[in-house]
Amino acid sequence: MSLPETDIAVRLDNVRVQFDETGLHFDCAVGKGQIVAVTGASGSGKSTLLNVIAGFETPDTGQVEILGKDVAGRDPAERPVSVIFQEHNLFAHLDVATNIGLGIDPALRLGIKEKAKIASALLRVGLEGFGKRLPPTLSGGERQRVALARALVRRKPVLLLDEPFAALDPGLRAGMSSLLLDLHQQEGHTILIITHHPDDVRTLADSVLFLDKGRILLHEPVTQFLEHTDLPAVARFLGR
Repeated sequence: MSLPETDIAVRLDNVRVQFDETGLHFDCAVGKGQIVAVTGASGSGKSTLLNVIAGFETPDTGQVEILGKDVAGRDPAERPVSVIFQEHNLFAHLDVATNIGLGIDPALRLGIKEKAKIASALLRVGLEGFGKRLPPTLSGGERQRVALARALVRRKPVLLLDEPFAALDPGLRAGMSSLLLDLHQQEGHTILIITHHPDDVRTLADSVLFLDKGRILLHEPVTQFLEHTDLPAVARFLGR
C-alpha cells in the first residue's frame, strides 16, 4: 500500500530477522489511525513483526520508523507504543488500580491527578468500581479490559495487540471487539492486531497484513483482501 510520508505511522524498511535456519523479511508502511489486522499461518512471523516494532526484538538489518522517527536503539519503554498480549501481563498480587497505574509510572508515584486518570480509564472500559479487585478474581474478558485500560493511560499513539481475544469465548470476543472500536473512534490510535479469526478481520480492520513463511505476502484494504480466491494461503484463512 502506497501512502504519503505524512500519513505513515509505522514503517518497516527492509527489516530482516534471522532465527537459526529461519529468516524473516518485513517491508511495509502502516497509515496513521488505521486498524490493521496482522494474520497468516502459525509460525509466519506475526509476533516477531510486532516485537520488532515494540522494541522487544532487534532486527539484524533494516530500519524501523514510528511517526517518522528511526527508533533504532530505543528501548520499548521509550517508544510511542503500547502492547497488549494474549496473557494480559497483569500482576496477580496487585489490585486492578495499581496494575493500571503502572502504565502511568512504573514506580507508582501516583497523585490525585493520576488516580483520576485510572478511575476514568476503568469507567471507559466498563469496569467502574473494580479498582480494588485482584486479577485472579476477574474473568478473562475483565482482565483484558484492565490491560486495555492500562494501555489507555499510557497515551501512546500506536497500540499493538498480540491475539488479545484468543482465550475468550465468542460472546466476550464480540464485546471486546466492540469496546476496541469505540475506544479507537475516541482516541484515533494506530492499531495492529494479530488474529487468526476471519471475523476479527471483517469486524475490526481497515487493512490487512497477511504473512506467509516469514514474508508479507499481502498488505491491502480489507475489502480487497476478503475478495481473494486466487491465493491458497488466503483462501485457507478465509475458510474457502
